[in-house]
Amino acid sequence: MAKKQSLSSLVLAYFENRPFVELDHNDWVDEIMAQYEEIHGRVPRDPWRAARKLHQDGYLRKVRNGVYMYDPNLVFEAKLEPFTPQQRQTILERDQYTCVYCGKGAAEGYELHVDHIKARDRGGRSIIDNGQTLCSQHNFLKRNLNATETGKRLFIRLYVLAKRESEEHLKEFAAEVLKVFEKYDINGQIEWER
Repeated sequence: MAKKQSLSSLVLAYFENRPFVELDHNDWVDEIMAQYEEIHGRVPRDPWRAARKLHQDGYLRKVRNGVYMYDPNLVFEAKLEPFTPQQRQTILERDQYTCVYCGKGAAEGYELHVDHIKARDRGGRSIIDNGQTLCSQHNFLKRNLNATETGKRLFIRLYVLAKRESEEHLKEFAAEVLKVFEKYDINGQIEWER
C-alpha cells in the first residue's frame, strides 16, 4: 500500500511548483485542504501551521506575515534551539508558575508553557530574558496572532470592561496604553472605539 502524503509534503510540493512566487495563505489553503481531504478522507486541522513549520525548518522563506515563498536557491539551516530544561525551570520560577497574561497556573488546572517572547523563527534567541510563562490558551492566542496583537486585544477587552463597569481609573489606564499603540502605528488594523 502506498504511503499517504503528509500535510507538510503537500504544502511543500505546492510551493515547489511555484518557485519565487509570493503566496498568501488564501492563495493555497483551499487547494491543499481539498487535496488532503481527497487522500485522507478528512479535512486537515492547521494547513497554515504546516507552512510555518516548513519556514522554521528552512524550506520556505517568509516574505511577511502570512506570505511565504519557495526559493530553490535558498540555503538555510534552521538554528531554532529550544530552551534548555534549566532555562525552562528558571523562567517558570521567575514567573511564579503562572501565566504572565492572566495569572492562572497549575493550581487552577491550567497547563503551562514556556514560550519565546520574540519567536525563534523571527530571530528570537533561547535566552531567559526572551522567555515567558503562558497558559495554553494564551500561548495559542499569541501563536496565532503575535505578542503585540494579543496585547492590544487584551487592552481593548480591559477598556471595554472598565467602561461597562464605570471604572474610570482603569478605563483611562487602558486608553493610555491603546494610545501608545496608535502613536507608534502598531497593529493599526485592530480598531477600538472610545
